[in-house]
Amino acid sequence: MKRVLVTGGAGFIGSNFVQYMLSNKENIELLVNLDALTYAGNLENLTEVQNDKRYKFVKGDIRDKELVEKLFCEYDFDTVVHFAAESHVDRSIEEPELFLTTNIVGTQTLLDAAKRHWKIQPNDKYSCDYRDGVKYLQVSTDEVYGALGETGMFTETTPLSPNSPYSASKASADLIVRAYHETYGMPVNITRCSNNYGPYQFPEKLIPLMIHNARNDKALPVYGDGMQIRDWLHVSDHCAAIATVLEKGKIGEVYNIGGNNEKANIEIVRLILAELGKPESLITYVKDRPGHDRRYAIDNTKITTELGWAPVYTFEQGIKETINWYLDNVEWVERITTGDYLNYYTKMYENI
Repeated sequence: MKRVLVTGGAGFIGSNFVQYMLSNKENIELLVNLDALTYAGNLENLTEVQNDKRYKFVKGDIRDKELVEKLFCEYDFDTVVHFAAESHVDRSIEEPELFLTTNIVGTQTLLDAAKRHWKIQPNDKYSCDYRDGVKYLQVSTDEVYGALGETGMFTETTPLSPNSPYSASKASADLIVRAYHETYGMPVNITRCSNNYGPYQFPEKLIPLMIHNARNDKALPVYGDGMQIRDWLHVSDHCAAIATVLEKGKIGEVYNIGGNNEKANIEIVRLILAELGKPESLITYVKDRPGHDRRYAIDNTKITTELGWAPVYTFEQGIKETINWYLDNVEWVERITTGDYLNYYTKMYENI
């Protein structure tokens, strides 16, 4: 029976993963969700599991060493799945320091706590049971590899060459995770995914933003010429892949997770407009952002051949389901865009 710490479990991918694990894995004894509830963390994403006796939410920052150590001692985790990160590239250009401290120092704080609970005698400050093996999984991004030309794909051996403060902070965190494995022998894995889409994504990202704006007949801002190409991965497929790496992944290895769906941004925008019956005149081309990578593409051969995972969703199926989800959950979107979702935490947890 597994006792799992999930960081950033109120965010887009994290909340989908929490729901996936509690719905599909009978060996979960306890799943603790540690989330600071910054602008992109929303507990409404987890209403379906909030009453599950195996689930516990803790509001807190991954950089808080005292809190992280306390949680390890109190709940005796054997697994850490680290999603928590500042992740929006545009925000990283404006506030790089926030990304560096959260994504790098936060990762190191979690690694230190996991290391102390892995074959290491307790220090003088803390006294609790220590496990013989705490598996640590770092959820990373294909953006750490930089940009591709018109051909080729990222493999696990592609050199890291990040081009934004966000991707540089994630690459740094990945290298720290690798160092803890090489130096201390800690049982770790790193996964690097392509662009995710699906339900519960904060509407600053491309697909939910375009759906929201198109539904309200607002301009759809497209960077540059819109020909930036990404490999799109449905979040449900991503969650299943992470679970597969936890169960079957070889310790110390990196696994790329891709959806086999390369699409240009403008192609997705036009598809959304067509699905909603809206005119392409809503498209507004805006100045490209600094350091905007032209193309990403994931080679997922390693995880498919060695671990037996493969994406289930085609993009055509996934994008239709995603559009329908946002249309069916307009109130969720409105609460996000107005900030009213923050009231949910106050209602549910502040007085506990």
